[in-house]
Amino acid sequence: MKVILKQDVEKLGRKGDIVNVAPGFGRNYLIPRELAIAVTPTNIKMIEIERQALKKKLEAERQSYKSLAQKLAQVTLTFRRKAGDKDVIFGSVSAADVKDGLDALGFEVDKKKILLDEPIKRLGNFTVPVKISAEDRAEVKVVVAREETADDGPAAGKETEDQGPGKD
Repeated sequence: MKVILKQDVEKLGRKGDIVNVAPGFGRNYLIPRELAIAVTPTNIKMIEIERQALKKKLEAERQSYKSLAQKLAQVTLTFRRKAGDKDVIFGSVSAADVKDGLDALGFEVDKKKILLDEPIKRLGNFTVPVKISAEDRAEVKVVVAREETADDGPAAGKETEDQGPGKD
């Protein structure tokens, strides 16, 4: 029995494909669950019209994905973390941190689409890939910098304040 798939069916085909299936599988499973319709000339024309509309929609989405990828490629996120002597940070910068940074800049990106294999645990510059769509990826620059400790910041400030009144 030949059917036209109305949705993607795992291990069978994608939406719009004409596939050959066992008659019982088609009549008792695919058609009642509205996963497929029988092959008729009318249904073939209807699916072809839907396929062309879907193609236009996918092209418009692809253009928006490309513009989003270009915008993300220009983004640099800076995270300040406390670090030890060998530039190993206390804690890490994870995909959730990158997501929060992107959300703060107005980018709506799902945390699962941030392809960070393991959290960043060192100071430095990194590129983090972000999956925009099935084909498109963007790379976000991430800078992990040393956070000033209480000893660094106020001590430097006191020295300049002490030097100022001493000169008068």
